[in-house]
Amino acid sequence: MKEILEHANEENYAVPAPVTQTELNARTAIKCAEEMNSPIILLIPLIFDYDVDLFGRYLKSLAEKATVPVAVNHDHGSDFESAVSCIRAGVSSIMTDRSQLPYEENVAQVKELVKVAHAVGVSVEAELGHVGMANNYSEDRDAALTEPELAKKFIDETGIDCLAVAIGTAHGAYNKGQEPYLDFDRLVEIKKATNNFPLVLHGGSGTSDEGLAKVAKLGINKVNIGCDLFTSAISAIKNADTEGNGAYALTNLIEKGYGDRVKHFIRVLDSENRAWKTEKQYVKPKKIELTKNTVL
Repeated sequence: MKEILEHANEENYAVPAPVTQTELNARTAIKCAEEMNSPIILLIPLIFDYDVDLFGRYLKSLAEKATVPVAVNHDHGSDFESAVSCIRAGVSSIMTDRSQLPYEENVAQVKELVKVAHAVGVSVEAELGHVGMANNYSEDRDAALTEPELAKKFIDETGIDCLAVAIGTAHGAYNKGQEPYLDFDRLVEIKKATNNFPLVLHGGSGTSDEGLAKVAKLGINKVNIGCDLFTSAISAIKNADTEGNGAYALTNLIEKGYGDRVKHFIRVLDSENRAWKTEKQYVKPKKIELTKNTVL
């Protein structure tokens, strides 16, 4: 993920990071990225009941076979053991969230995992300030916004590869009639104070296209998205005729609803046609024409 975000930072765009719950989500996200020639970051949030070892290894395999850069990110890890389990499963990066702890404890625990992860080539994302839940937005929004100068200190003390910042978004669905208020000035200050360090926005769902496009230009390089993708998949099913044999279209409907929104965010964040070739580029084997003289 470090390579993906450094490229996004240099070229001034953001990469979508869709939540992937299943094989279908993962394949759909990669397919969309390949069709639009975009890098992409698959999120494994441990709030779901995963067999991390199995699912992590599976996503790693999909990532290695993709024709665009794909990272697999363990999202919102809250303990040392789960982070190590995900590293063993082959993730590209871990997001170690200690944002609700006092600053000194946050630094100490993140620094410990940075040492472990970097030893095996895994990137580390951490959070300073705290991105709360959208259903408590009125209470949580201003509770723990990221302080620009403290962000610089945090990066220097921990050695992380990217920083999730709190600038006004929240996780999940907002209450009816609510929209997040983004502090663009704070984002500019954070980017400046951290010497143009790769930054991450959590809680991309429910944010206006204009707002997301603007933060991508002001220094956000990764945007986490979950709720909007699932809502789109559910809408595709609700709006389809699934009577009788129409029920067999279930997975196709999920793929279309989820995939259409992934493509939408690729466009909004200006990630389309940003993919690059790497040494690990997957090359499909040539088809062999068998004849009586073919030696196997």
